[in-house]
Amino acid sequence: MAKKQKSKRVLPGFGLTMGISVAMFSLLIFIPLASILIYSFRMSFGEFLELITRSNVCQAFATSITCAFIASVINCIFGLILAWVLVRYNFPGKRLMDGMIELPFAIPTSVAGITLSKMYSDQGFFGSLLEKVGIKASYSKVGIVIALVFVGIPFVVRALQPVLEKLPESYEEASEILGASRFYTFRRVILPELTPALLAGFGLALARGIGEYGSVIYISGNSEREGTQMVSYVIMQKLNSGRVDHEGAAAIALVLLLISFLLLFIVNMVQVIAGRRTKR
Repeated sequence: MAKKQKSKRVLPGFGLTMGISVAMFSLLIFIPLASILIYSFRMSFGEFLELITRSNVCQAFATSITCAFIASVINCIFGLILAWVLVRYNFPGKRLMDGMIELPFAIPTSVAGITLSKMYSDQGFFGSLLEKVGIKASYSKVGIVIALVFVGIPFVVRALQPVLEKLPESYEEASEILGASRFYTFRRVILPELTPALLAGFGLALARGIGEYGSVIYISGNSEREGTQMVSYVIMQKLNSGRVDHEGAAAIALVLLLISFLLLFIVNMVQVIAGRRTKR
């Protein structure tokens, strides 16, 4: 009677489901990533080093990382405000606003890029307003940041929402009863609880922004002289030029991949820390 009964699982046994998982992982992730290494290793180390240290490549990496970092910081600020409003308040159109957060995931990034470049051009609605105060949006780094804010904001909002939903309002009430100001309550009570999720959203938005192509290709201008070339554009240049350079494109993509893996590792570490904090 004390015999343990095996739990019945809805899906088939471990062997079949594991086999399907490994096959899909290999076809969609492992093999494409391995091909980058194979093409990169066709170059000698000297050629690889010479390529990734060229002025235009270094400038593209600097532009991508800098603009993605600035956009991610902006997303953390406004993403926190958006998540707070969506979780803490009830108002007409709340579900619509919540659904609109997913819009950058739903529409093709090239469509977003065309729309943003039109709206923020000198003749566009927002672009003409910025032009009056001396800010050039389209075909500049400002435009790149705007596009990266658009594609990155959902990562921050969706990372913060579950944490805010589980955060008891009694924390704020207790702090208010003890005489703490709103700013002190936010800084010492709320922000520490949100920091792991905020850092996770920041990391995901940063990783997405560094490798972004579709939304920035039109609004950036892709000018080496103006420093508005992104790494993704340099890779496409090597694949679309008269002499297709698969090895060069793969070498630059490898560096981009290593940066993404580093960011992914940091994000996972943040999630582990957040999990430990929740279990306390």
